[in-house]
Amino acid sequence: MELARLGTMTTSHETDWMNHPKLRELVDVATSLAVAERMTLLKGLIPGVARELTPDDFQRFVAELRLKGERFYDARTHPGEGGVARHVLGERDLEAR
Repeated sequence: MELARLGTMTTSHETDWMNHPKLRELVDVATSLAVAERMTLLKGLIPGVARELTPDDFQRFVAELRLKGERFYDARTHPGEGGVARHVLGERDLEAR
């Protein structure tokens, strides 16, 4: 899946403020890297993120990342069927949005 060509980075009005051109540019550049390089980039960002969060908040963030991956794989096994066919709850479901 090519993230670089998606029109928006968010799918919710609550997170529209995150659709920042500089973030989009960074995502586009990162997406052009090989998967091993993207994984290294993610690992390189973790200490700075962890430093600014409490241990509990960091664990919640890690859980969000896991959920994002689970949702991706769930959607991939149900192409074109939308959220109704999925088995993994999304962020909006969990947050009752």
